[in-house]
Amino acid sequence: MANLPFSKVRRSGSTVYLSGEIGFNADGTVPEGIEAQTQNCLEGIKKTLEGEGLSLSNVISCTCYLTDPADFAAFNAVYASYFSDPLPVRTTIGCTLMIDAKVEITVIAEA
Repeated sequence: MANLPFSKVRRSGSTVYLSGEIGFNADGTVPEGIEAQTQNCLEGIKKTLEGEGLSLSNVISCTCYLTDPADFAAFNAVYASYFSDPLPVRTTIGCTLMIDAKVEITVIAEA
């Protein structure tokens, strides 16, 4: 998604901010199901962090947006498989997204 009016990642001192990640496939489509979308989101976040010389262990805060509260348990199971102690703080919000997707995740990391 080129030419969007925001940065994918920004640093301010040792803090790294990532824009919201949607679980797109490599071809730009969104897969079916909350599990696949959550996995793609987190893999995209992991790749962006790696580009900054960081990993998921540097994440200190996540904000997660779900379009259907019924997806929370399945989302949470995938999410939990990506993080270990000390876990990032997290807020999960039910909402409508601007793209036809089930989940969007944004993170703040400490370098």
